[in-house]
Amino acid sequence: MQQDTFVKERTALAVQPEQGEDTIDLLELFMGLLAHWTLIAATAVVGAVLMALYTFFLVTPMYKATATIYVVSRNDSVLNFSDLQVGSELTSDYIKVFEMWEVHEKVISNLDLDYTYTDMASMLSVTNTSDTRMLDITVTNPDPEEAAAIANEYADVGAKYISEKMKTDEPTLMSSARVPENPFSPNKAKNILLGFVVGFVLACAVVVLRTMLDDTYKSADDIRKYAGMVVLASIPLADAGEQPKEKSEFKRRTKRFANDVRRRVGGSSGRKA
Repeated sequence: MQQDTFVKERTALAVQPEQGEDTIDLLELFMGLLAHWTLIAATAVVGAVLMALYTFFLVTPMYKATATIYVVSRNDSVLNFSDLQVGSELTSDYIKVFEMWEVHEKVISNLDLDYTYTDMASMLSVTNTSDTRMLDITVTNPDPEEAAAIANEYADVGAKYISEKMKTDEPTLMSSARVPENPFSPNKAKNILLGFVVGFVLACAVVVLRTMLDDTYKSADDIRKYAGMVVLASIPLADAGEQPKEKSEFKRRTKRFANDVRRRVGGSSGRKA
């Protein structure tokens, strides 16, 4: 008897799962994602639609116009290696010129613009391509015509300012800015794809989180897997759609029985009378 009890206790201990050890069933997570694929797809589409509406109706298109000047210019002789070397060393100084308030003020005055120095500095970008002596003067503006006009004016004002203040030859305008036809931002395709991906990832995260936090047993296999117990019997739940029929049938039988009883009682009382 004691030996049988000992064997049962050992069997029970062997069946019990280890406590404190949490494992993630990747197959279960995948099946959970697969079961909610319609929700995930719908959320991804909604994210793409919302991003498309934001991009088309709430984001202001921005245009870029670029003018290019050559920082080495000599009118009295042919360029030599020394001139080219000095020009390369002065490109950083020339870029600094376009940050001065006098240049901004001159451009604002010439074009009669309603901008501050901060506004002008935020829309202006002056860069030097590596191994060249050319400066690209780029202006970003929601109006394409205004962007081109400001870029060309900066090139003209900057070149004259360099010649006057540095006592050197005026840089040459290599390329004037053209009116851009297409905006460079926003990138509509990229934004819509980003909205789709964000919606997809958020939906997957919600499904995975709900699956990991759901600790209810949904089948006999879950009880055997997580609790280590064998289910001996199960009682199926009645179909919710059949309950109204059963209730109505019970009411009809009860009413019929009551009518029979009332009829019999009434008949017997009539005979006595």
